[in-house]
Amino acid sequence: MKKGVQLAKRLYPSLSTILNLNASTHSLLSSSGWWSASQHRGVKVNAIHLRPGNVIEKSGRVYQIVESEHKQRGRGGALMQVELRDVDNGNKVSLRFGPEEPVERVFVEEKSFTCLYTEKNTAFLIEPETFDQLQVPLDLFGKSAAYLKEEMKVTLELYDGRPLTASVPKRVTCTIKETQTPMKGVSATPRYKKALLDNGVTVQVPPYLDTGEEIIISTEDDSYLGRAN
Repeated sequence: MKKGVQLAKRLYPSLSTILNLNASTHSLLSSSGWWSASQHRGVKVNAIHLRPGNVIEKSGRVYQIVESEHKQRGRGGALMQVELRDVDNGNKVSLRFGPEEPVERVFVEEKSFTCLYTEKNTAFLIEPETFDQLQVPLDLFGKSAAYLKEEMKVTLELYDGRPLTASVPKRVTCTIKETQTPMKGVSATPRYKKALLDNGVTVQVPPYLDTGEEIIISTEDDSYLGRAN
């Protein structure tokens, strides 16, 4: 907690005069009452257009789509097999919709935050305009959580003040910590070699790159995009 307060004050010098950031503010990190999302209901879409991450309302319950698959049933026609997560209790359910069946979408708010630090399975974030703080589980970032670092700008999707999803920038700069040693007796130069990054992620990079170099990586598929300027 102390580490996060110090970083927040360094990033936002006026923060101390706006919020009394000390040990007693720990409760703010887990509070969702400081801000709330603006949702819009009543927008109908055909089930075939549902995508993972979308939020819908069904039978009075609000769900986030985890997976959506279009299936063909032969003579029975097509259907959409959708796996959902209940926003309130986290339970998962599986439902079927006709491709043209209308489904009510709930649109959530998207907000930007700055990562203060991570600790165990939690990311501690701050909203740069209001200085509101919260903590979110790293699971919300999926596999891209490995790229989180201090002062990184991240994006959250919120419903009723609760984070549903979190994402890091699509392109990040990383440092090569270790590279694969060329195999003896192999005359042909390989197109790529393995490289261990400073965040523990292993990627494929061109053979001419060495330890200590900064490179740009796609957080969507861990692919090498080029040298950092």
